[in-house]
Amino acid sequence: MKPRHLLASLAAASMLIAMPALAADSAQDFVDKAAVGGKFEVDSSKIAQDKAQDQSIKNFAQTMIRDHGAANAKLETIAGDQKLKVPTALDAPHQGDLDKLQNAQPPIDPAYVDMQRKAHADAVKLFESYARDGDNAALKTFAQQTVGTLKMHQQMIEKIAAAQDSITGATTPAVKTTNAPNAAGLVPGANSFTETQAKSRIEDAGYSNVSKLAKDDQGIWRGQATKSGQSVAVGLDYQGNVVADSK
Repeated sequence: MKPRHLLASLAAASMLIAMPALAADSAQDFVDKAAVGGKFEVDSSKIAQDKAQDQSIKNFAQTMIRDHGAANAKLETIAGDQKLKVPTALDAPHQGDLDKLQNAQPPIDPAYVDMQRKAHADAVKLFESYARDGDNAALKTFAQQTVGTLKMHQQMIEKIAAAQDSITGATTPAVKTTNAPNAAGLVPGANSFTETQAKSRIEDAGYSNVSKLAKDDQGIWRGQATKSGQSVAVGLDYQGNVVADSK
């Protein structure tokens, strides 16, 4: 009987040890994504303050620096209290976008607006999910308190995008979505890319001989291009997704 009691005790102890580890993994994942996203918001907005031409975009960038700076500091404090690590550097995709913005020739306004729309779609989805299902009470409360501000930012950047469309002559599509980027398809939405920027983005994705670009009624740039020696139809949506398209 004693060996059985010993095994039962060890099993119970192992479960107690494992449970915090599982919780910490999920909480750490939230901290990683929230911290990187917040840092990208601040860093990209500092570039926009220097290089953007539209004053409304400069004002939005200042709001991002203020609000996300405060949220980042609060997240760092909570994570420290929970013995979680806060990343100090951007991941490769965010750093790549930041480098493109930093090295872009003016005007950078459309590129910054596009990045902010994507970033806030991702952030709202992340914070809403953790506010609802989070496994760390302190971080869950933080997500609940912050998601409202993120949604407000999202509304602000959508209004700016619509204003930019009116300047460039683009039309807001009848179908809109705030979904995160979908690598398997093109997402309808108000597209702030100019034709030149759309062509450059498609070329960066590995296509050449990009031609016949035209924006359809869903805000998607469509045209012809060459890849791997073959001529294909290609599309670019407002989030920057580039997909070979049969349409």
